[in-house]
Amino acid sequence: MANITLILGGVRSGKSSYAQKLAEESGKSVTFLATAQALDDEMSARIQKHRSERPAHWKTLEIPLGLAAYGEQIRSEVVILDCVTLLVTNLMMQFVKSNLTESLIDEAPFLRALNKETDELLSEIRNKDQQWLMVSNEVGMGLVPEYQMGRVYRDGLGWANQRLAQEADKVIFMVAGIPMVVKG
Repeated sequence: MANITLILGGVRSGKSSYAQKLAEESGKSVTFLATAQALDDEMSARIQKHRSERPAHWKTLEIPLGLAAYGEQIRSEVVILDCVTLLVTNLMMQFVKSNLTESLIDEAPFLRALNKETDELLSEIRNKDQQWLMVSNEVGMGLVPEYQMGRVYRDGLGWANQRLAQEADKVIFMVAGIPMVVKG
């Protein structure tokens, strides 16, 4: 059975660095699942920086959506999913309805698709003998977003994090680079 560790925290809390440290210390083969998309110059630069920080011998798969479909390609002993936050963003952007004054999310279909994505991922990895390190942002501790898109995103990511935390063997909350064990 897969061993799942969910690593949560705010922006720049040390989530990704901690996941990479755990993977490196394991001494096992690693696949890095990157969900970021280079949609502009700034994001392209971030992706390049992150690539350069990972060991060259790790396998990297850049998959913005539909992770479960790539399960057979992941044969390593350790898998880092970095990050659930961008996976949810990528999925949500498929449900944007724009008009001249605002962008809105078609909430019900987005949430159904998010549940499907989460369930399929968990189903795919549940019976594998791998260690999964899943990185995600905790976005529910701040202000209520002013716009519908922000509220729907916050809610969707919060529900996905809850679902992953329920299935996880261990949940870590990162604060200022310090891991705090929440579960396990």
